[in-house]
Amino acid sequence: MDTALIVVLVLVVALGLLFSGMESRLRRMDRRLTAMDRRLGLIIDHLGAHPGDGGPEPALQRVAALLRDGKKIHAIKAYREITGADLREAKEAVERMAEGR
Repeated sequence: MDTALIVVLVLVVALGLLFSGMESRLRRMDRRLTAMDRRLGLIIDHLGAHPGDGGPEPALQRVAALLRDGKKIHAIKAYREITGADLREAKEAVERMAEGR
């Protein structure tokens, strides 16, 4: 085999290993950041440190109104539309709002 071909193959394999390791590390960091964000939300709720302490933020008034009307699923959907949260985050946030009423 030609030496140049061997060098190219080694470089391709090394780059593949490098990128797969970086991708795995980024996924772990993303999971940790999501968990930390969730914990921070729980701490803020526990301390009652909401912006202005005048109830939910103005953007979330629609969510609060849906909760008052007993429309929890609609409230979760509205929360997702407003904040861009995924289903799990929206469900947890809406449940926290419902408990805080």
